[in-house]
Amino acid sequence: MTSAAVIDHTQRDPWEVATEQFDTAADKLHLDPNMRGILRECQRELTVHFPVRMHDGAVKVFTGYRVQHNTSRGPGKGGIRYHPSASLGEVKALAMWMTWKCAVVGIPYGGAKGAVICDPKTMTLQQLETLTRRYTTEIAILIGPERDIPAPDLGTNAQTMAWIMDTYSMHAGHTVPAVVTGKPLSIGGSEGRNEATARGAVYTIIEASKHLGLDLEGARVVVQGFGNAGSFSAKLMAELGAVIVGLSDTQGGIHNAKGLDPNKVDAYKRETGSVVGLPGSERVTNNELLELDCDILIPAAIENQIGEHNAPKITAKLVAEAANGPTSPEADRILYDKGVFMIPDILCNAGGVTVSYFEWVQDLQNLFWREATINARLKEVMVRSFNDVLQMSLKHKVHMRTAAYMVAVARVAEATLTRGIYP
Repeated sequence: MTSAAVIDHTQRDPWEVATEQFDTAADKLHLDPNMRGILRECQRELTVHFPVRMHDGAVKVFTGYRVQHNTSRGPGKGGIRYHPSASLGEVKALAMWMTWKCAVVGIPYGGAKGAVICDPKTMTLQQLETLTRRYTTEIAILIGPERDIPAPDLGTNAQTMAWIMDTYSMHAGHTVPAVVTGKPLSIGGSEGRNEATARGAVYTIIEASKHLGLDLEGARVVVQGFGNAGSFSAKLMAELGAVIVGLSDTQGGIHNAKGLDPNKVDAYKRETGSVVGLPGSERVTNNELLELDCDILIPAAIENQIGEHNAPKITAKLVAEAANGPTSPEADRILYDKGVFMIPDILCNAGGVTVSYFEWVQDLQNLFWREATINARLKEVMVRSFNDVLQMSLKHKVHMRTAAYMVAVARVAEATLTRGIYP
């Protein structure tokens, strides 16, 4: 399950942000207006309202979504989130980001995303299973191993994927492991999937530090979010000799200029439910955490965390977006002008979808790889993709996000153009 800060809906609508980022890349690419019109819209948007019987016997109607942005390069791919403030605009933005993310790392998927408006923290395991199975049945008209392959996201996990896989398989009349990724190993999950987002992010941080001449040994790192991506990012950075000076979860942040041991923080969080209160740490707010004195900032929580209000106060030389959409377009410009090097989300956190792709391939072949093989293949993909984006950035003198979008949009546009307009 992904840890995250609370979504601040006083910030800009994520769909507006996503389309603005696309428009910037389309302008730089001098994209044909017809192609721009196609890629600027989502291909399919499904909204479902479905009843679930709660533990007190009452029936509650939930709203869910599944959006496919573009499937020119392959089946839709994207997570499913359970969150009380999920919205169609947010899901559309996340689906578009998935299209670019898959394209920037060169894996044969289009972008999709799903959500149910609910608070999983207040629901029993039985209620979550019932909700998941009914939601799966509602969106079954869109998903499938050759059509659209969900994965875990905020508020969902491997168990959620197991329920989706089982529900879909019951309808199909045979076991279909490849309908979802991020499953438990016992039913066709992949080695290395849990750490994949963080590992991919760290591979890009290593490449960026080479480019910047930044020594990771002793580099001060702040990680926002201590869920899957954040906790593994902190541990992997610590293994490289970096000093983790700040961490946070949904309850707040902690700081120690001399360093925090991510393994001890993890153990403390398992015991108490939060990183806050760790002995030897000072409590900080989420806003203070982002502005701590550091070399590398890893936002690993949720969108809309760095805006024009706090971007001028960020001290990091390198920002690595392990989360989706944490930085606004206004903040991007401020950070770029300050000389901050940004590894954008669609590149930085693409390790998760890359290993999801590996899992899907293994499921289709019924042939499974060792973790060392997966990590080596992941490194190859992330290093190559980072260098593709860096070269685009240097060639066109644009910041890394625009460069990543240019790489991705060009690839999706080429696929769309090559396939042609049906009929």
